[in-house]
Amino acid sequence: MQQQLEQQQQRRQHQLPAAAAGEGGPAGAEPPPKPKQQFKFCRMCGGALELVLPDGNWRHVCTQCQYVDYQNPRMVVGTIVQHEGRILLCRRGIEPQRGLWTVPAGYLECGESSAAGAARETLEEAGAQVHIDAPYVMFDIPQISQIYLLFRARLAPPFTFAAREPESLEAALFRPEDIPWDSLAFSSVSIALKHYVQDLERGSFSVHQGVIQKQPGSGPNEPGSFQLVDHVQLDTPAPAPSR
Repeated sequence: MQQQLEQQQQRRQHQLPAAAAGEGGPAGAEPPPKPKQQFKFCRMCGGALELVLPDGNWRHVCTQCQYVDYQNPRMVVGTIVQHEGRILLCRRGIEPQRGLWTVPAGYLECGESSAAGAARETLEEAGAQVHIDAPYVMFDIPQISQIYLLFRARLAPPFTFAAREPESLEAALFRPEDIPWDSLAFSSVSIALKHYVQDLERGSFSVHQGVIQKQPGSGPNEPGSFQLVDHVQLDTPAPAPSR
């Protein structure tokens, strides 16, 4: 058995870059923190996974078939829906942040476009059919390995909405001045809505992209614990609806 393990280790060192053997990258360089979520078994053969450090990034590598199980950021898609000068928000019915307000959004499914996923999430959480107008914000949140893509949208016929359990406890339209800023669930939603209201005030929409930096250990929307950096604002000819 010991001989088999040694042979497997030798094969793995041949198949992966040198850093995978535990060197951790360039001499003197600090290795990145290990991923919070670690997996035990290979999805290909069921063998045990080992956490190694090829090319300066931690990877889960199968000790049997040498399959590298890459872990990639997850895409969250959603909408900022307006109707007659008001914005559609949902009060979350599940953790995290149960009972707080957010825009309809969720994880993109395999096999669907980002716009289709945003419309689906809006129907699932707010019971609303929507017309997708255009991309509005794309935020990277490296600390939690997520990318947020929110679209501008409008209520579509029959122009109705209703909270869908268990995802939502309540769905409601808010005038911009009535948005419950102190009860928003996530930093991404807070930043996106602030830009949306600013665009409403100046009468035209931009497309916003940037990185949300969060303090380690901070909550999802803890005041003073996050900021938008590397902000790029692309002006568009799209007029904002009158308030």
